[in-house]
Amino acid sequence: MSQPRRQLNLNAFLFGTGHHEASWRLPESEPSSNLDFQHVLEIVQTAERGLLDSVFLADGYSGRSNKLEPFTQLAALASRTKHIGLIATVGTTYNEPFHVARKFASLDHISKGRAGWNIVTGSGSAAHNFGREEHPEHSLRYEEAEEFVEVAKRLWDSWEDDAVINDKEAGTRVIKDKVHTIDFKGKYYSVQGPLNISRPPQGYPVLVQAGSSESGKEFAAKVAEVIFTAHQTFENAQAFYTDVKARLLKYGRTADQLKILPGISPILADTVEQAREIENELFEYVNKQAAISRLSERLGIDLSNHPLDEPLSLVNVREIEEVNGNKSRHQLILDLIRDEQPTLKQLVNRLAGARGHFTFTGTPLQLADEIEKWFLNGAADGFNVMPQIYPSGLNIFVDKVIPELQNRGLFRTEYEGATLRENLGLTRPANIRYESNSIV
Repeated sequence: MSQPRRQLNLNAFLFGTGHHEASWRLPESEPSSNLDFQHVLEIVQTAERGLLDSVFLADGYSGRSNKLEPFTQLAALASRTKHIGLIATVGTTYNEPFHVARKFASLDHISKGRAGWNIVTGSGSAAHNFGREEHPEHSLRYEEAEEFVEVAKRLWDSWEDDAVINDKEAGTRVIKDKVHTIDFKGKYYSVQGPLNISRPPQGYPVLVQAGSSESGKEFAAKVAEVIFTAHQTFENAQAFYTDVKARLLKYGRTADQLKILPGISPILADTVEQAREIENELFEYVNKQAAISRLSERLGIDLSNHPLDEPLSLVNVREIEEVNGNKSRHQLILDLIRDEQPTLKQLVNRLAGARGHFTFTGTPLQLADEIEKWFLNGAADGFNVMPQIYPSGLNIFVDKVIPELQNRGLFRTEYEGATLRENLGLTRPANIRYESNSIV
C-alpha cells in the first residue's frame, strides 16, 4: 500500500494590522486592532476557511505592545471556531510550571484538543517587572526551560486518561488511584502535584519552539514538535532543516516528529507591479529615524549619522557572543550585512517587512512556486504565514494561494482530524508513570 503524500503545514501568525511595521499607518488600517477581538476573530475565521493548521499569538512581559493576553484571547476564539489550532506564546523564565500546565490544560479542554504552546525563555527587558536584577544567561535559560517543560509534562500525566468516570450510581467522579503526585525535585523546580485538572484531550498541547540559536536548536530537537524559524534564503533554510532534523536521532526521535515552519511574509497582488506599489507605499510610511535607532541599539553602534545610501560595515558591531537576548535574529542581521552589503536604507526596509523573516512581493502563483520549492527540497515542512497587511494579505493568501497549493496536491482539501495534533500528523503522547520523580 502506498504512503499518503506528504502535505504542507501552515500556521497564520496573528499580528494586529500586519507584520510590516508601517502597516498600522496605512489609510485603511485601524491602529487599535490589537485590542479589537472582532478584528482578530475575522482573521482567524479566514484562516480556518483556508484550512490552515493553526494560528499563533506572540507575547512578552514588557514594552508598549498594547495587546491582549494570549490565554484570554484564545479561549474566546475557541468558542467561535471549530477546527483551527490555537497556539499561545508563554515564557518559562518568568512563570511557574504549575500555572502554565493548568492554563494549557484548560485551553485544550475548552477547544476540545486544539491548544499549542510556543515555548520561549523571554526577553531581558522583562527582568525588572519580576523583581530580578538581570535576565538569566542564554544557555542557562534553555536549561531552565527544559526542566520547566519536563515538570509541565509530568503534571499533565499526573491524571491517567481514564481517571474521570463520573459514575452517578456509585457516587464516584474520579478514581483516586489514577491521580498521582509527581514529587518533582530538580535543579530549578520543586513541584508536588498533581495538577488540579484532568489530562488534556491531546495528552499534551502541541509543543512549539521559536529559537534558532545553538541552544534553541538543541532544545527543539529534544522537546519541540513544531519550530517557528526565520531565514532570509532558501539555502540557509535548507541548512537549518538538515541540521535540526539530524539532531533528533540522539533523542530517539524521527524526522516526522518535528515540523519546521519558516516564516514567510508576503505582499500579494494580481501583478508584480501592483505588489511593488503596495510595498513602496509601506516603505514610505516607515519611521526611518525610529528604525535606525532600534538597529543601532541591536548592533551596538551609532548609525544616526550613517548616510542612508551607503553600505553598512560589520566593524565594531556587537558580536553574537555578547548578545543575551534573541541570538538567532541578531545573527540573521549580521549575515545579511556580510552577505549582501545592503545600504542602511535597504536594511531598514528589509527588516521593516517582517523583522528578519523571509519577505516576498509578487503574485499568488509566484508565491506558490516558492512554497513548493522550499517544501519539496528539504527546507521546510510548511510555513508560518505572516502577511505584511492584515486582513487583506491573509484574504488573498487563502483565496488564491491555497487553491493553487491544493491543485498541486501539496495541501489538504479538508481537515483530517479533530485535534491540532491530528491535523499536524503528530501522535498523541502516551500517559507516562515515572519510576523516579527526581531528575537530580
